[in-house]
Amino acid sequence: MVKAVIYSLITFLTFDSFAQNTNQELIDKIDTYLESSVKNGFSGVVLVAKQGEVMLSEGYGWADRKNKIPNSPSTVFNIGSVTKQFTASAILKLVEQGKIKTSDEIGIYFNQAPEDKREITIHQLLTHTSGISNRTGGFRYDEASKEQFLKEFFESELQSQPGTRHHYANANYILLSAIIESVSGQTYASFLNENLFVPAQMKSTGYKRINFSTERLAHGYYYNRDKEQWEDWGTTQQHLPYTDKHWYSIGKGDIHSTVEDLYKWHLALENNAVLTSNSRETQETPYVAEDDHMTSYYGYGWAISESNRDTKIVAHNGSNGLYFADFVRFIDNDVVIIYITNAFLGPESENVAREIGKMIFDPNYTATTIPRNIYELVQEFMKTNPPTEAEKLPDIIKKELNHELTDHAIFNRLGYSRLKKEDEPGWALELFKLNVQLFPEDGNLWDSLGEAYLKYDHKEEAIKCYAKAVESGSESSVKTLNELLKKE
Repeated sequence: MVKAVIYSLITFLTFDSFAQNTNQELIDKIDTYLESSVKNGFSGVVLVAKQGEVMLSEGYGWADRKNKIPNSPSTVFNIGSVTKQFTASAILKLVEQGKIKTSDEIGIYFNQAPEDKREITIHQLLTHTSGISNRTGGFRYDEASKEQFLKEFFESELQSQPGTRHHYANANYILLSAIIESVSGQTYASFLNENLFVPAQMKSTGYKRINFSTERLAHGYYYNRDKEQWEDWGTTQQHLPYTDKHWYSIGKGDIHSTVEDLYKWHLALENNAVLTSNSRETQETPYVAEDDHMTSYYGYGWAISESNRDTKIVAHNGSNGLYFADFVRFIDNDVVIIYITNAFLGPESENVAREIGKMIFDPNYTATTIPRNIYELVQEFMKTNPPTEAEKLPDIIKKELNHELTDHAIFNRLGYSRLKKEDEPGWALELFKLNVQLFPEDGNLWDSLGEAYLKYDHKEEAIKCYAKAVESGSESSVKTLNELLKKE
């Protein structure tokens, strides 16, 4: 009996030690992937939790490059459309309080709603099935009063009959914010703080008004193609209106948070600390397919899908063009990955949470280092090489990005950036020429090459290019080609 107990104890300790070693190997693997990406400009914060234990919570790169403030788990980022789950939760809190129903039609709350929109339901707003266009509303940081937004919403043309199709549109969640304020008698920010953030003990989360040092706010960075350098956009607080005329921004994005607070939110949901289990189940129900492939469905502020292991994933990402956040919950495995970055490098810098997920569930998978921003990469090559070396670029890009160049717009955009600066044929012309070699069926690229030839007074070559553009289906090139032929 004693031997059996000792054997059992040794076995338990062996397995426990093995699990610890395995977890440490995984953490090291993830950390190496992210740390190796910093040299290419990667900047952000990652939190990984498994079965209630935080395995990794780490910052990489700079929150503020000028003042050398590094990113950390307590750095506050704009979380983009991850905001939508909080707006949806606020609606469900009002449902729990008996003040509204998701089946309510918006005509109940807005007397000015026209006939074609009066019967849109709160459920349809939550699931992006209202039929409203994604073009409704203006630029997120332009001033707009609530009345102005509502006028635009109700005067807009519907894309489809309400309840028939999924069209992701920020205006749905802005209107939900107006409903929250109307029903609760509070501002959107104060209602969320009182009913969601305080119960979840999220002390570093909020919309416009923040109660922590601005030094904790991550600056957003972007690569300026025209200036050929990285630039500091500043913080979202500097761009949001100082008045209450923020109705192109509210409800659909621009909440600020940390990976630590977002993990507290996950725990609060799991423990029914902010919403009942019924409300959480309602929120995470896959109501409508997000695409024709039916691989992902939209719930209330969450997207629901299945892994290749047939397990449930509840997730949402978001971006304002500079910051990018991804909140991924592997429900059946009790694994959470929260990732936020303040510098867009390319698609690879948006796939970080998914790459980490692959490493967690496949011990043989190793993520490749996030490459540099492709525009920066090409312009660095252009600074040190003559235009005659342009044809080397596809191989260089393939080596650095680990895949072929498939985006027709990259060389076109860079070509136009250089066309503004070059009085003689140089890099601009060579980039346009290279682009039509890579994508010869794209009429718009032939049009761009023709425009470059025209600037340098190479009319015969320009005519050939515009003719090729028309042949490839570019209707905008017809007029220019006809004008050139008349002058011949």
